[in-house]
Amino acid sequence: MDQTPVLSLSQVSKAFGAVRAVREVSLELFPGEAHALAGENGAGKSTIVKILSGVHRPDSGRILLDGEPVEFGGPADAQRAGVAVIYQEPTLFPDLSVMENIFMGRQPRARLGIDRRAMRSAAAELFTRLGVHLDPDQPARGLSIADQQLVEIAKALSRQARVLIMDEPTAALSGQEVARLFGVAKALREQGCALLFVSHRLEEMFELCQRVTTLRDGALVAVDQIAGITPDDLVRRMVGRELEALFPKQETDAGEVALKVRRLTREGVFTDVSFDVRRGEIVALAGLVGAGRSEVARAVFGIDRWDAGSVEVDGRRLRPASPTAAMAAGLALVPEDRRQQGLVMDLSIERNIGLAGLAAVRRGPLVSRPAERALARDWAVRLRLKFVRLTDPVNVLSGGNQQKVVLAKWLARRPSVLIVDEPTRGIDVGTKAEVHRLLSELAGSGVAVLMISSELPEVLGMADRVLVMHEGRLVAELDRADATEESVMAAATGRSAA
Repeated sequence: MDQTPVLSLSQVSKAFGAVRAVREVSLELFPGEAHALAGENGAGKSTIVKILSGVHRPDSGRILLDGEPVEFGGPADAQRAGVAVIYQEPTLFPDLSVMENIFMGRQPRARLGIDRRAMRSAAAELFTRLGVHLDPDQPARGLSIADQQLVEIAKALSRQARVLIMDEPTAALSGQEVARLFGVAKALREQGCALLFVSHRLEEMFELCQRVTTLRDGALVAVDQIAGITPDDLVRRMVGRELEALFPKQETDAGEVALKVRRLTREGVFTDVSFDVRRGEIVALAGLVGAGRSEVARAVFGIDRWDAGSVEVDGRRLRPASPTAAMAAGLALVPEDRRQQGLVMDLSIERNIGLAGLAAVRRGPLVSRPAERALARDWAVRLRLKFVRLTDPVNVLSGGNQQKVVLAKWLARRPSVLIVDEPTRGIDVGTKAEVHRLLSELAGSGVAVLMISSELPEVLGMADRVLVMHEGRLVAELDRADATEESVMAAATGRSAA
């Protein structure tokens, strides 16, 4: 390994008002190395990424490029220095072609304008270098998230990027797409690129990276060789304590049927789906991405209209396509996309928590601010929410704490049935354990929980029963004792049926 880091931070600090996001952190990125950045939500990882990419300027400390001090006045300066960032959700121009997105603002010129032949050839050469097959003329609209990320990587290579920062790049990808992305990342590493990999999935860090820097509460905890530590060691560094069981599942006796779904069908999406969820149990809805799990949840809650079938909550039949009726019957839905569907990002924490239960905080025709604040404070304490002021906008919170706000919003209504779609996606291991504890406690108190999850350890660790979907159909129902990774994946891939 080259002994001179291509990019490094030396004793960097950054504060936002009274919040010290990063405190005297040092980090070195070497050519030909993949370096993981680990830490819980709120540990300072995103701030470090934004400092390296020129979005934020440090309050103190230095950024070094090839060992020499440098100042990034903005993202353009960082890009010119060879720093590129691949985000979880790429931002391409949807109506332009793949090659136009790659060379936006830098198109090769001919006498009469843009040299499209040269641009097409250059884009094809970049994809060959990455070992992937994409059509340079294909519009960006309609590309999968995985393919969009590959376009962003090609764009970075076209700019001669020497440092590639991958910020939660696998959160929305299938297993096959993750494998392809890792193949590209390893090829770039072998070509001498320095990689910084940010992820909550520890197994991915151990597969891809050689070193890991761990942050906690904005401060540097340790820099380790991946080969010299275990996942448990890394978790202890991240959370600063021995983590309680990641899946603290309470044993409960299932009660009466709270949610009854019969022969639910939405043409072209899912067909003939029937299941029950009883009070006191957690039922997992498993399957591959695109199997129809989230679509079933949306239909049950009334967001999408179904074509046939029925839904009952505590014996009360719901009318189709009516979230209002579902809520009145005691149904709650924590959606997969908390930022777009679960929260109003510019509103305060307390206002978001009170949104689903305005009746409880209304005094006459107006919302009582003291009642709203008391409700929010109560649930913030119960869910161990980390915040500065309840009046702060919810967008200042870490991803894990935003998820807790969505949960608080619905739990404040005291539902009898709680549907949670990917409850721990994009949150750190410590907060995952807290969310699992909360779900277990809710089931223990008699709430019926329907949990949709793409993480098999979560499904196996938390569910009393596992329902498996494949291509829009419910193909297997497994008791906790019979559910294994092999049995669930066999059903999810269509290799077995109930």
